Amino acid sequence: MGVFNGAAHRDGGRALEVCLRPSCRPSLGRSGPSTLSLGTRQGSPGPRPARRGHAESRGSFHVHESVRERWQFLNLQPRVFIREVMGFVFSVLALITFLTFCLSLSLLPEILVDWSLRHLRRGLFDPPFRRRGRPEMDSCFASLKVSARPVPGGGIINRSVFWGENLRVGPINKQFGAQLCKSLRSKTRIGRVKPGIACSVLTSDIDKETTTFQAPVLETPRADPKSVASIILGGGAGTRLFPLTSRRAKPAVPIGGCYRLIDIPMSNCINSGIRKIFILTQFNSFSLNRHLSRTYNFDNGVSFGDGFVEVLAATQTPGDAGKRWFQGTADAVRQFIWVFEDAKNKNVEHILILSGDHLYRMNYMDFVQKHIDTNADITVSCVPMDDSRASDCGLMKIDRTGRIIQFAEKPKGKELKAMQVDTTLLGLSKQDAVNLPYIASMGVYVFKTDVLLKLLRWSYPSCNDFGSEIIPTAVTEHNVQAYLFNDYWEDIGTIKSFFDANLALTEQPPKFEFYDPQTPFYTSPRFLPPSKVDKCRIVDAIISHGCFLQECSIEHSIVGVRSRLDYGVEFKDTMMMGADYYQTEAEIASLLAQGKVPIGVGQNSKISHCIIDKNARIGKNVVIHNTDGVQEADRPEEGFYIRSGITVILKNATIKDGTIV
Repeated sequence: MGVFNGAAHRDGGRALEVCLRPSCRPSLGRSGPSTLSLGTRQGSPGPRPARRGHAESRGSFHVHESVRERWQFLNLQPRVFIREVMGFVFSVLALITFLTFCLSLSLLPEILVDWSLRHLRRGLFDPPFRRRGRPEMDSCFASLKVSARPVPGGGIINRSVFWGENLRVGPINKQFGAQLCKSLRSKTRIGRVKPGIACSVLTSDIDKETTTFQAPVLETPRADPKSVASIILGGGAGTRLFPLTSRRAKPAVPIGGCYRLIDIPMSNCINSGIRKIFILTQFNSFSLNRHLSRTYNFDNGVSFGDGFVEVLAATQTPGDAGKRWFQGTADAVRQFIWVFEDAKNKNVEHILILSGDHLYRMNYMDFVQKHIDTNADITVSCVPMDDSRASDCGLMKIDRTGRIIQFAEKPKGKELKAMQVDTTLLGLSKQDAVNLPYIASMGVYVFKTDVLLKLLRWSYPSCNDFGSEIIPTAVTEHNVQAYLFNDYWEDIGTIKSFFDANLALTEQPPKFEFYDPQTPFYTSPRFLPPSKVDKCRIVDAIISHGCFLQECSIEHSIVGVRSRLDYGVEFKDTMMMGADYYQTEAEIASLLAQGKVPIGVGQNSKISHCIIDKNARIGKNVVIHNTDGVQEADRPEEGFYIRSGITVILKNATIKDGTIV
């Protein structure tokens, strides 16, 4: 049999590596079987290779280091081959097993917690754990507050988690496996979990870390003023407010001494952050347009940033419909519907419809926020109302969610009584609910832009009014919500309501006042000097700037800008609007010398229960008391009207000396 010419070296029980080299030569013995000589590792002692000539003469052959010759070598030793292959396979399997074991240990707690959250949150275990003879798990339950909500989780396993107290298993606990096996073998049975309780499969003695999270309040999106545009309706004829509207639009009527009605919704919009304002005008709009251009512009007056105030006056457009005047509030908006489809208004998501003849202070963004929170298509602002004024308003009925289920515009008789509701639903006391049995619309609406355009263009193309047609019909087909405005609000629609609202400003304390530094009311800057008062008696009155008062008596009255009251004048329950310009002392003396009457109130005149329009001229010794109690009278040739028992002196009218009304 073959032998090796190289020695097998061993060092401390470990075999030295023997390698094939090109210098190795197999040699054939002279008298015995062939021998195979192997070269040792380079640098180690070993037999020197035979000379080439000698090897060839002895019939030796050269062994090349190649795959074929190595396989021939291994074939000579089958046990060596099998041992090397099996060793490699076992090493790979051991490595895979070790990695799998490590990975399973790291994921096992998370898998179990995820499984328990998914099944115990539904109040039951997976069916296999309910079979007879199968082990069940101990568990500890963590009850969360009602405000806790599931939120999407992350990590290796996709799951939902709860905001609240988080229990995290300590990954370095060496006894986790033993405790878990103990839990799996437990005989303790667990009952059905009540819905609404979040629980986790964790034994009480497992190490845990407790982390408390503040539960976030999941709110609806906040209303953005930049996504809101307002439309102020100022085009009505104002017939109920006649004769104050004989030469001006209703929103341009003076109020409070120095303001105009249009300043109320304009200031509310500005204080609410709404900068996109449209004003629809039609009748007697000159005075209104002049006031708007002087007050709400970006070149002079009051500047309000990057917003705009645009007047949309009634105008003719192509087509038969375009040749008509505004037929109502809805028709006025419909005729300018193309404005809201313009590129610069493409980000307007909500449209606020406002009236130009109301007195109130309101943050419109709270109104819009309620509209967004309830996902309403339309929201109507409302107030509790008594019997005396209910027939002049749109009335509604609502359910307990605030949704309007019935709407009637200015009902009368039996229809009015049918609209009575229990207003304790709005939070009123029982006594207040008896006195205020109606829910009245303020005429203030907010629409989703797409809903408004759809209603006006497609759903109700022939409806001309919001209060009497659009809202009552939309109640049955859309989500129309009510917004309770629990503050002062007055509809300045008649002479009496206008008169009462003005004099109410003089009361102590007043129900409404213009003096609020946080939400001021804006008006035209006139740059007038302070009023001059000389030996006057003034009780519960408002004196505007630029007035001249001389030895007069004023009680429960309002005196407008640039007013002049001469010696001995007595005012009581009177609203005087003032003047648009001054007359100099020389002009006044000249008029008196000619027997004419200057602007203002002459000496020793006694006036009560009266409205005096701008630039009125009232002579000496005039008495206006309406002692006969006349409720309605038209005396334009004499310079006055009587409405609801209130005497109204016309603008630029002249009341001659000694006149008695």
